[in-house]
Amino acid sequence: MTIQQISSFAAGEWIAPGAGARNIASAITGDVIASAGNNDLDVQGMLDYARNVGGPALRKMTFHERAKMLKAVAAYLGKHKQAMYDLSFETGATQNDHLIDIDGGIGTMFVFASKGRREMPDGHVYLDGDVEQLSRNGTFLGQHICTPLQGVAVHINAFNFPVWGMLEKVAPTLLAGVPCIVKPATNSCYVTELCVRLMLESGLLPAGAIQLVSGGLGDMLDRLGMQDVVSFTGSAQTAMKLRSNPVILENSVRFVAEQDSLNGSILGPDAQPGTPEFDLFVKEVQREMTTKAGQKCTAIRRIIAPENTVQAVIEALSARLAKTVIGDPRLETTRMGALVSNGQKRDVLEKAAIIGQEAERVFGDPDAFDVEGADAEKGAFLPPMLFHCANPDSAERVHDTEAFGPVSTIMGYRDVDHAIELANKGLGSLVASVITHDPAVARQVALGSGAYHGRLYFNNRDSMKESTGHGSPLPHMVHGGPGRAGGGEELGGVRGVTHYMQRTAIQGSPDILSAIGEKWVPGATEIKADAHPFTRRYGELAIGETMHTAARTVTLDDIEHFANFTGDTFYAHMDDAAAERNPFFPGRVAHGYLLLSFAAGLFVEPNEGPVLANTGLDNLRFMKPVSAGDSIKVRLSVKKKTQRNDEYGEVRWHVTLTNQDDELVAEYELLTMNAY
Repeated sequence: MTIQQISSFAAGEWIAPGAGARNIASAITGDVIASAGNNDLDVQGMLDYARNVGGPALRKMTFHERAKMLKAVAAYLGKHKQAMYDLSFETGATQNDHLIDIDGGIGTMFVFASKGRREMPDGHVYLDGDVEQLSRNGTFLGQHICTPLQGVAVHINAFNFPVWGMLEKVAPTLLAGVPCIVKPATNSCYVTELCVRLMLESGLLPAGAIQLVSGGLGDMLDRLGMQDVVSFTGSAQTAMKLRSNPVILENSVRFVAEQDSLNGSILGPDAQPGTPEFDLFVKEVQREMTTKAGQKCTAIRRIIAPENTVQAVIEALSARLAKTVIGDPRLETTRMGALVSNGQKRDVLEKAAIIGQEAERVFGDPDAFDVEGADAEKGAFLPPMLFHCANPDSAERVHDTEAFGPVSTIMGYRDVDHAIELANKGLGSLVASVITHDPAVARQVALGSGAYHGRLYFNNRDSMKESTGHGSPLPHMVHGGPGRAGGGEELGGVRGVTHYMQRTAIQGSPDILSAIGEKWVPGATEIKADAHPFTRRYGELAIGETMHTAARTVTLDDIEHFANFTGDTFYAHMDDAAAERNPFFPGRVAHGYLLLSFAAGLFVEPNEGPVLANTGLDNLRFMKPVSAGDSIKVRLSVKKKTQRNDEYGEVRWHVTLTNQDDELVAEYELLTMNAY
């Protein structure tokens, strides 16, 4: 058998294994299939290459350009995922496991690409929050901005998801404008290496954007500075060792950790046998125990059920687990493959023995189980193992020992408060799930247990058909957890991107804030153009370009006509005496939406032109009522521009309505699509 040489990609070159290389065995056969590692890697050269080549190239791009890059890379990987499937079988993963790892990783890149285009500016500065008025007249303002760190992100990943584990960190890092060095776990690094090769072969990433260490990092962490980030996934023991590195502590290097987590799942007291929720609960637990052979950071380790249902859950779950076909993951009939290595198999058995000191194994015998198409002794195969802890209050190991494989422990609770207490005994997890049809139970758990978990997943008959599952971290939502889970956060949409950026408070005049944020701030210089702004194409409009309209008087006939025409005959518009009794009105007043309609009539250019559509109205506020006889005028300013494609872009207009005394009547933001 040819042993594959797994290379590193350092400073623009592929470096083959060398001194210190270690062998990698197939999870299926136990035979050596690859070799990886090189103690002579120039780690300082890699850091310099990322900081001096990759960083400047990425920062030159706007958020939208980086988002388009991510989308293109994801599409390229999607065309070549079969090659990754074929290789990933050797990790013990089944075809369904590939969909979580490989397709899930690609899908995560697509989501971040979409969020980058929709939720981040087509510029270089991300604005965090609203402008703060720091002076009476508005000449001195404050704003929080986020800009890319000017260092490198070192990603240290676990063995269980060689593709998703990399891409879920790479996507927000590159979108932020920061280069990364990826260090996968050696046991499955051959799949990660192929994925990195594909990304580089696509030609879509700038030089230095991504590098790969197959094997050990050497002393790379000793060379990090305050602009760098370490993002780690793995055991709590390793996280503690890395986090306590003196250089990381001295330089306040950002350290994001996702580590051991004894996730729990609570069966609600209403979910008795025979209910849809009971069946859903058993199905979810069985899936989490067997997917990736239980090698998931989000897998259910503790099953928390009402005491009167424990035996029913054991019987129903055992029946489902008994149908799990264990074997060569390349076989279509296989439902659970092998653990990643025989070393991992030994570790799981050791941890299961520790759990067995406080709990009875009620399903699964590691010394007697069937394996199809492979040798159970040579491969890293184990059966699902279910334990029952009769005394969860006095037990300790079931709440602090994670067997990272197909192992879970069921325990009973007396009432919801007791279930919360047991869930919190894990001292921090990535996810806890609650299967209940009772909203009151869900609220009670959220209030009592939310502080102990990074994610709470509720499911029942109403959501079960569309839910994504207890163990599925989604790029839209935060992935991480407090305490034992590491105290970190990943994903979470734009939140995940800002982990790789510096939040800075800026203070200055409206013109200064407008220039830095590429977004017009009220009070900044107004630009006057000769032509009506609605006659000007997207590329011709300038930030701050402003139009002031003539005034229009609002009459009593206008108010009554609008009321009768629309059916909005609210008393404040029709009954003078009733309106006077309202502390907000001086008497009958104009409808707010009448004022918006009149405002549009004042600033709209009626002829065909580059304005293609009005697509929205944001942040509408009415400040002062308008009575019959008052007049209104409009100021319309280009606040922000966002290119959507080569044909048109979005223009965000800041609109203010003032009365005859120049008092602010209403304010809002208008969105239009303008031809490019």
